[in-house]
Amino acid sequence: MIFTSEQVSSGHPDKLCDQISDAIVTECLKHDKNSRVAVETLIKDNQVVVAGEVSTKHFFNLEGIVKKVLEPYGMDDVMVTNVLGVQSPDIAQGVDKGGAGDQGIMFGYATDETPEFLPLPYVLATRVLEKLTNLGHPALGKDAKAQVTYDYENKRIETFLVSIQHDEEVDLAFVKRIVTQTMMSVAQRYRQNLDFRVLVNPTGRFVLGGSYADAGVTGRKIVADTYGGFAHHGGGAFSGKDPSKVDRSATYMARKIAKDFVREGYAKRCEVQLAYAIGVTEPVGVYVNTFGTSDYTLEQLVGVVRERYDLTPQGIIKDLNLLDVDYTKTTCLGHFTKPYLPWEQ
Repeated sequence: MIFTSEQVSSGHPDKLCDQISDAIVTECLKHDKNSRVAVETLIKDNQVVVAGEVSTKHFFNLEGIVKKVLEPYGMDDVMVTNVLGVQSPDIAQGVDKGGAGDQGIMFGYATDETPEFLPLPYVLATRVLEKLTNLGHPALGKDAKAQVTYDYENKRIETFLVSIQHDEEVDLAFVKRIVTQTMMSVAQRYRQNLDFRVLVNPTGRFVLGGSYADAGVTGRKIVADTYGGFAHHGGGAFSGKDPSKVDRSATYMARKIAKDFVREGYAKRCEVQLAYAIGVTEPVGVYVNTFGTSDYTLEQLVGVVRERYDLTPQGIIKDLNLLDVDYTKTTCLGHFTKPYLPWEQ
């Protein structure tokens, strides 16, 4: 099997929007634990539109939040359009009683192929961007994407691709040298071959980036946020949503369950599906797939899930301490790549 996964950097325009949306969630929950937030952001050039529903006792400075997020990316002349309203009372009446904030299906996945319990090509793509970000070389810009094609049968990297923004005066050969060294370092860290095909900025030039090259919208990088295409996805994004939205909270719990099962030896690979109905506390469906890597039956595994985990929205919020999470720490380079987050522990 040859499989490819990708990751994007924090300076990607969609990620700029995710960061703004999550900064609003974090700000509201910090001052009012009962805040209800569902916020979408759109950015193009220096124009930012923030739309959605917010019900909170905390008065926040929207323009200040947006500018604080964008300042590290060299954007200080920003125009913000506020299109925020309050949560529908029809939705609130079900959520306030502890029910799910919406219907939907959520998936969690884990595999024993990396220490992170995540698919290897996805981890490699993530770690190379993480390393380039931490390097902070002045010749490199904030907008970048990575993609890794991996041959599972022969256990080797086939192609390592990075496209990264750079200064106009910098020679592409210099950029390629820095990025290739970083690729090699990451491959060595995960004990992989070094004779892979290297692609760095295949178009030859990547000077204009971020929102000045492409428009960005919240929630458009849901595969890069999760498992790089290895697992199913229910379609709901994370960023901009408070934890009463099961799109976020139940997906985090599904990941925890899958990771617990692999870590504890129930299976080598595991995917968990949870399904909810709006206003209903318990999930309407629980499914576990171990891809033939477990000695336990489906009924046994589902029984363990039902017995061991509180899958009500309020139970998930309590068990994972989701009202006290700094969601700005989750936004970039994967929601399941950081061991300090509660669903990863």
